[in-house]
Amino acid sequence: MKKLTLLFLLSSLFYTAQNQRFIYDYHFVRDTLNKSEVNKELMYLDITKEGSKFYSRDVFVKDSLLVAKYEKEIAATGSMNVTGVVTPRNNALVTYKVFKTYPAFKTSLETRIGADSYKVLEERKIEWKILPEKETIGEFTAQKAIATFGGRNWTAWFSTELPFQDGPYKFHGLPGLIIKMEDESKTHKYELKGVTKFEVVETKTSKFNEEAIPMSISQEKYKKMFWELRDDPAKDFKQMMAKSNISNMRDGNGNAISSAEFIKRRENTEKEKQAKNNNLIEIDLLKR
Repeated sequence: MKKLTLLFLLSSLFYTAQNQRFIYDYHFVRDTLNKSEVNKELMYLDITKEGSKFYSRDVFVKDSLLVAKYEKEIAATGSMNVTGVVTPRNNALVTYKVFKTYPAFKTSLETRIGADSYKVLEERKIEWKILPEKETIGEFTAQKAIATFGGRNWTAWFSTELPFQDGPYKFHGLPGLIIKMEDESKTHKYELKGVTKFEVVETKTSKFNEEAIPMSISQEKYKKMFWELRDDPAKDFKQMMAKSNISNMRDGNGNAISSAEFIKRRENTEKEKQAKNNNLIEIDLLKR
């Protein structure tokens, strides 16, 4: 097993300091009918004294570039051009973010349903069973724990040498940081690869983007909306086209097509994507 050599500073002073960024490798299978295709994403767990944020590095890079662009425009002109602000995150497969607030570990998932952003409040408690088994993972002594969450059985390895009761995704509540975990099907796996410090930077652009603040909803409401979109994947397009009175459009080849044909093609495309994305991390979402 590879050692955790990336930017590790092993002094107790470093680990008890605030604003630590823990870097995880996330390996996951999206399509259970094609398990040989394993996706990889580098994930950040940013920990401050107020709480933590778990998100994709690729999303971070994309957002940072946008922030830099807008701050430059604001400095030069006093305003910013928001045309084309919604751009595809070509490199990021994981687009959600997970937030936890300390000390209560109030947890929420920030994600999108269709074109809108939502903050899904997590009310389920993770019931851990800590086992006596220990092993060395990288440079740390880790202890085993198991839990069931989101329809999956998980095995986690935590280390009290890293005094944070936190971990990847929504996982938390163990006596040390979770440095490795995997589900029973071995199709979702996190492993800590490094840690560094980071600065919390407030940007001027946040005040210009108030409409992007996600609406808070319950887990029950989220599941209901998730299935509404899954059953009718072109719902947003239908509403948009009804409001704009668009009757004819053009396809990728420039050929004129009716709005009905456009919606039909959109539905088929989304259904194909759904069929190949059948292994969500919270697999119980796919059960009505």
